[in-house]
Formats: sequence, structure tokens, C-alpha cells
Amino acid sequence: MEEAKSQSLEEDFEGQATHTGPKGVINDWRKFKLESQDSDSIPPSKKEILRQMSSPQSGNGKDSKERVSRKMSIQEYELIHKEKEDENCLRKYRRQCMQDMHQKLSFGPRYGFVYELETGEQFLETIEKEQKITTIVVHIYEDGIKGCDALNSSLTCLAAEYPIVKFCKIKASNTGAGDRFSLDVLPTLLIYKGGELISNFISVADQFAEEFFAGDVESFLNEYGLLPEREVHALEHTKIEEEDIE
Repeated sequence: MEEAKSQSLEEDFEGQATHTGPKGVINDWRKFKLESQDSDSIPPSKKEILRQMSSPQSGNGKDSKERVSRKMSIQEYELIHKEKEDENCLRKYRRQCMQDMHQKLSFGPRYGFVYELETGEQFLETIEKEQKITTIVVHIYEDGIKGCDALNSSLTCLAAEYPIVKFCKIKASNTGAGDRFSLDVLPTLLIYKGGELISNFISVADQFAEEFFAGDVESFLNEYGLLPEREVHALEHTKIEEEDIE
């Protein structure tokens, strides 16, 4: 019965001077697999089969254009399907990576909107008591100051797209340090992490055009590495890579 199965499985190998084209790549992969595996872990019979499959060309090389055909053994058939199993494992690994990334991005508190801080005490408490892994973006503003309304609108959009970042705003007159945040330095952005000020931008509207939007603010913050990767983009990127493998 095994002989009958062996006869029913046939594969054609094209003898070529060099391993080019799809079949050449497959042959190179088989050779690499043989060389990269621990020699003690491969039975001699399978090692010989891999050697033969990676070098289908005849020994003298004179008939390089001649088509060579031979029967495929059960062992060779199993080895080829083992390669297909390796591809399936790679796809499963990519899916697992996507799930792990989603869990990592979803870890910790989630916000999704801009917090209005009413007093300097609330400001300090937000900075000192928030988790160390959380990035906090604070907008110091005043009503009627050029750029403040546009920045508040932009941060509202970004807060929805970056729910693991805590976006806050507070009027300069409510900080208890109004002398430090005079009207000529507004709007001001302060970025904290782990209770420490990591970046500050005074008169930040000067960095943008007369009219600016959330995308402009996002690009600006990303230039300084202050925003994490957006969840949707991260998951879509991983999904695309997985589809490419399939």
C-alpha cells in the first residue's frame, strides 16, 4: 500500500545551473533548512532526502536544460507538507502578535476626552497621582486668546484617537501661577510623564498656520515622540502584514 501511495505522488524538478525562479527558491530553502537545523536532531534518512531535494540537478551538469522527473517518496511528501505547516505556524504567530499588541495598547486607564481642571490643586494632583506610564498633555489657555480655541478643538479630537493619553486643559488664571503664564505665552502645552515635565511649548500656536487642526497638532507632537502609536493604525498594520504572508 505504501508503494502505491509513493507511486501516486509525483513531482517534477527542473534542473538548472543556478537556483533561480520559484523552484530554485524552494530548493535553496530546503538546503538552508538542512544546514540550519541541528545535525543530531535530523535522522540520516531525512537528511539525505533533504540533500537530494535541494540539489535535483544531475551530477554532471551537462543536461542543465533537460527536464528531470522522478517519483516522490512518502518521506519527501511529508517534508514538503511540513514546510506548509511552518507557514501556518508563522501566520498563527503574527495573529498572536496582533493580539498581544492590542492588549498592550489597551493596558492601563483609558480617558478619551479632555479634562477641565478648575484649580491649581487639581492640576498638581493630576500630575502627581496619575500612573507613571500615562502621558499627560496639559493645555494652559484663556478665552479669547488667538489659537486657544483651535487647540482645544484639536485636543478634543486627539483625546478620542489616543485614549491612553490623558488630555487636560486649565485656564492660566486658575493655575495659581498666573504670573508665569501671561497672555503673551498662551496657548502653552505642558507634557508630563511619571510626575515629571518632559516637554513644554509656549506660544505653541506660532508653530502652526493661521488655521490649524488636529492633524497638525498630532504631527507636531509626533515629531517630538510625545504620542504613542494609535491603536487603530497599529492593529491595521499588523493585519496587513499577516494578509501579505497568506
